[in-house]
Amino acid sequence: MRLVRLGTAGHEAPGVLVGDDTFVDLSDVVGDFDEAFFASGALSGLADIVATRVAAGAGEPVAGRRFGAPFARPHQILCIGLNYSDHAAETGQAVPDEPIVFNKAPNTLVGPDDDVVVPLGSKKTDWEVELGIVIGTRASYLPDEAAAAASIAGYVLVNDVSERAWQMERGGQWVKGKSAPTFNPAGPYLVTPDEVGDVLDLDMWLEVDGVRRQTGSTRTMLFSPTYIVHYLSQFMALEPGDLINTGTPPGVGLGFTPPVFLRAGQTMTLGVSRLGSQTQHVVAHPSAVG
Repeated sequence: MRLVRLGTAGHEAPGVLVGDDTFVDLSDVVGDFDEAFFASGALSGLADIVATRVAAGAGEPVAGRRFGAPFARPHQILCIGLNYSDHAAETGQAVPDEPIVFNKAPNTLVGPDDDVVVPLGSKKTDWEVELGIVIGTRASYLPDEAAAAASIAGYVLVNDVSERAWQMERGGQWVKGKSAPTFNPAGPYLVTPDEVGDVLDLDMWLEVDGVRRQTGSTRTMLFSPTYIVHYLSQFMALEPGDLINTGTPPGVGLGFTPPVFLRAGQTMTLGVSRLGSQTQHVVAHPSAVG
C-alpha cells in the first residue's frame, strides 16, 4: 500500500493512494498516521478496508490537492551519515566502521512539494536525496535483523536538507546544520515493504533547476535498513512512527569543486524508484526579504 495524507498544512486527511490518481479517504477509521496508529497495529488491517471501499466505488481524484508528509510529526527523526562509500569519498571523509548517528528536529518535517526555506544567514544550504524508514512497532534491543525487518512500517522518499557551515564549521554538531524548519520534505507516500520489494535495489536521483546533481542507488549502501534499525535499537528505543534517514549517494553540493549551494529561486526535483518524486522551490527566509 501507499499511505498518503492530503490537504492543507495541519489539516491533512489520511488515506491510501490507489493507482496514480485515486485517493481513498480513511479519516473516519484512522485518526492520523501517527504514533498511536502504528502502535495499534491498525496498518495490518487497512488493505481489507481499502479493498472493500474500492469495490463499493469509493475514491476521490488527487489532482490539485496538496500532499502532506505521509505520516504525522514523529517522536524523533534519526539520521545516518556517510552511509554510501562514494559519498564519503566526495566529502573527503573515511568510510565509517559503524553507522554515524545524529538527529534532526521533528519540526523539520514538511510535505514533499512544500517550499524549502533558506535559513537566515545561511550561505551553504545543501541537498540530499535519501531513503527514509518509518518504524511500525516499538523497537528496543532487537535480537536480529529479522526482528528489525518486522518492525518497519514502510519506506519513504526524503530530502535531508543541510546547512553545511553550521553542520561542519560550528563545533562539529551536525544537528545544528540539519534542524532548520522545512529541512525534511517527506513523501509523497509511505510505501509498505511488500510493495517496495528489494529495498537494496532502488535508484535515486536529484536535480537542481533541471541539472542532474545526484545519481545513485541503495545498492551501494554501507549499512542496510534492517542493519540500521537493529543497530539503533541497541542504543535507544525506536517508537512507532519514528523516521530514520539512511544517508545519501554522491553529488551533494558540498562535494563539487568549488562547492555549489542552494539559492532562493531555485527548484529541487528528486526521486527514488517505487517511492515517487518531489519538487521543492527554494525560498528566502521572510526576515531576509525586503
